Amino acid sequence: MTRKLIVLSLWLLALLIIIPSDAFAQSPFPNARDDSYPLLGLKRAKSSYERAASELARQKELFQKDLISPEKYELALNTFQDAEVNYQQSLLVLLFEQQFVSIKRALKTQSDDNVKRVRVTLENTSSATAEFAQVVNMEDELFRSLQPDVIHNIYVSLSNDDGAIISSPYEIKIEELLSGKPKTIEFNLLQDLDELTVNIIYGNGSSRSPKVFLEKDASANKVLIQSERFSQEVELGSSANYGLGLELFSGMNDTYKLEVVNLPNSITRYFNEQGQQGRISQIKFTESNNNILANLQISLPDRPTADVPMDEPIIFYVMAVPISRLGEFNAKTTDWNLEEIEALDVGFVRLEMIPRGVGRLVVKTPQLYNEFDDESSVEFTFVVVNEGTRRLDNIEFELDAPFQWEKRLEPSIIPTLGIREETTVKLILTPPDDISVGRYETRMRSTSLSENQPVNAEDKTFTVQVAAQANVFGTSMILLLIIGLVGGVVYFGIKLSKK
Repeated sequence: MTRKLIVLSLWLLALLIIIPSDAFAQSPFPNARDDSYPLLGLKRAKSSYERAASELARQKELFQKDLISPEKYELALNTFQDAEVNYQQSLLVLLFEQQFVSIKRALKTQSDDNVKRVRVTLENTSSATAEFAQVVNMEDELFRSLQPDVIHNIYVSLSNDDGAIISSPYEIKIEELLSGKPKTIEFNLLQDLDELTVNIIYGNGSSRSPKVFLEKDASANKVLIQSERFSQEVELGSSANYGLGLELFSGMNDTYKLEVVNLPNSITRYFNEQGQQGRISQIKFTESNNNILANLQISLPDRPTADVPMDEPIIFYVMAVPISRLGEFNAKTTDWNLEEIEALDVGFVRLEMIPRGVGRLVVKTPQLYNEFDDESSVEFTFVVVNEGTRRLDNIEFELDAPFQWEKRLEPSIIPTLGIREETTVKLILTPPDDISVGRYETRMRSTSLSENQPVNAEDKTFTVQVAAQANVFGTSMILLLIIGLVGGVVYFGIKLSKK
């Protein structure tokens, strides 16, 4: 029995000598599920790395004492390096899986030059789980060399619902984002939106595209007013509409009063909300609606006045004044300059209106029908009136008279006709000598210019009726013949009665 134990011990000793000691430090067999469960793969890789490091230290000590060959030490070193790379790869896989870039804030602002901007604050919210922290020593030199608290190469852009980039620059790159140190980047908005998509690409190709509702810069504490049609030409006697976009940049949901300043008193004005009936003078924003669309309707007088001069721009302003500050507004003069408005520190927009007039040519004809008698010509009289709001120039008439008829106008051209002025014109038509019986029409077109723009009047048609002319000589002969015939009959009748 003792001999058997001795033989068995010798076999075990020989086996230990034959089998290299570094074989026990080899990495365990790889598990196919390590890719699906990277934390378990990290545990396996860390265990192999620690065993390989321990074995390398042992083999190095033996090598330094010349107890093992250089080849055996080289094998242990290669095994350690393989385990180290495998451990680093497992760390990187888990680190990239744990990386996450969050949008801390997206703030919409407007600059003094009316350019809309968006400030996006990004934060590195990557964090290992408690189990991850237990597996890996956070202070480990190898772990720290991988910079687990840094995300590199972050690309950010803004897009609308159609996927089109609406930011300028189109894309901003952040070289690195450290944990606990958010970074803010700023874009100019190419399209004014309150909701947009923030596109983020980072790390090893990870991406996010959350849709966010933009915060408003509450520090501005005012209502932003914009108008696309801020400058218009308006004809006297007509109306114009200025569309207003009102956007709240304030931390308080306050009520605001809309005011118009520097608009002449002879111009009527009122506000209404787009798509709604009735007039408004105050607006109130809610938490769910920070944007209101309104209209400013103005109506000009029919005639130029001292405060509404023709063709001269009128500059006026629309302001949104908080109800709590109406006292400051009413304390100022009626004639506001830009410095006073800016000093009030409220939302406002500068508008412009240019009163324009237009000539309106009207031809009034009391008679459009006449009969031709033995006289040589037919006369018509009509009145030319300027019923517009601008002087008419070079008023001309074009006549389409019947063939061989003579036509004449007195006067033939009216050089100028002021507002509400009128001129009487005579139309003289002369038919040819051999005119036939019938109805003859003459069509007249009237044209003029108003500020080099053509102005036409309604066409008029003058009618002349030519009747059959009576033959006096023939009628007299027939009458004499009838009288003679009747006298003869009477005479012979008397003679026959005497017999």
